[in-house]
Amino acid sequence: MQSYGMEPGHTPRRGAVTMKLWSTPDLMPDLPSGHSKASAASPKGAAMPLDDAAQDEVEMDLGAQPMPKKAWLEYAWSAVGFVAVIIAGYMLYGLLAHTSPHDVSRAFTQIPLHRWILAFGGTLLAYAALAWYDRIALLHLGKPLNWLFISLTSFTTYALSHNIGASVFSGAAVRYRAYSTKGLTAAEVGVLVALTAFTFTLGNVLLAGIVLICEPGLVARLLHVSEALARTVGGMTLAAVALYVLGAWLELPPLIIRGFKLVYPRLPIALRQLVAAPLELIGAAAIIYFAMPSQGNPGFFVVLSVFIIAFSAGLISHAPGGLGVFEFSFFKLMPQLTDDQKAGVLAALFVWRLLYLMIPLALGIVVVMVFEKRRHAETVRNLAADGAAKNAAKNTAKSGAAPPRPPAPSNVVPLERAAKRKPRQDGG
Repeated sequence: MQSYGMEPGHTPRRGAVTMKLWSTPDLMPDLPSGHSKASAASPKGAAMPLDDAAQDEVEMDLGAQPMPKKAWLEYAWSAVGFVAVIIAGYMLYGLLAHTSPHDVSRAFTQIPLHRWILAFGGTLLAYAALAWYDRIALLHLGKPLNWLFISLTSFTTYALSHNIGASVFSGAAVRYRAYSTKGLTAAEVGVLVALTAFTFTLGNVLLAGIVLICEPGLVARLLHVSEALARTVGGMTLAAVALYVLGAWLELPPLIIRGFKLVYPRLPIALRQLVAAPLELIGAAAIIYFAMPSQGNPGFFVVLSVFIIAFSAGLISHAPGGLGVFEFSFFKLMPQLTDDQKAGVLAALFVWRLLYLMIPLALGIVVVMVFEKRRHAETVRNLAADGAAKNAAKNTAKSGAAPPRPPAPSNVVPLERAAKRKPRQDGG
């Protein structure tokens, strides 16, 4: 994962947030002259809030206009996602040409209630794991907020970004809007976004390595490579994860390969990542597994393996919610299915979109509206209070009266009263 930071003597470009990931002094943005990174970090390794000068520098950079090239790339990726939806939809139509909507509807209505409950449980597991991603990042930053606030913020972030696409970038704005109310700076929110993205990537890499070793035929069938090569790549993938944890344990210096820089976190953070990272994918795959009919269901591990590859393909395509790309990849990787079995799988995929994407999106919009309404009301109250204070000051200035003095502390005696006091006689 790339570390975003300024080296000594480097001038940041406009519109960019400059920061480094994970190691405590390196976590902080390079401070203006006269400020040290050591003073911005706690002795235990948890990052402390930036001082005013450094925070102003980061916030001014955030307020800059984006570079034209960056704006062009955003439009380009949106166009790529749109084209991917069209192509995948056309290819998916070819795969499901003999599957009627009536069969899909019948398969959907035949899902038993207990299967719906289990699929809903998978949804809860997935979103709880995503909230744990944020919790891990906040612990690394030394900002242990309460679970309810983290859960609402994380749920809203992923509910919106999963449907919009490019979740890392679209989630940054939502997180900053929420976590800034709890005192996090723009730089700290940037580190949080980067760390949660890396945790998700770590889960994909870990489970992909297991899939390559245990189910090499899936990848061999997709990429037309030998199963031995798939197992070899899987072993190398798991070795990379092990080296990451080892680097955190030994507190190794940052790993730098060309423009890639990985700064190892503390070992407790790395171990939490290793546990939390796979849970989101396992929970999301469980939704499809429990919604699938028993006939044609290849088992949870195969469904999980297919889901990881199909979900990754949807993310890479930049299609909103992986629409079309995810479904096409899923069917392409599944074992041979009859038309009736395809209807059951398609119904299960619709259940996944309903529980994992559509319902969370609706709830996330409600949460955002309530949050923004409260913030607006608070802003109006603050503006009204400031206006009243300014009007009072103006009226006082016009009348020529001195502004009221603040009350004196309880241990301070007015001069007039002190002069009237009798001297205290010593008892000796």
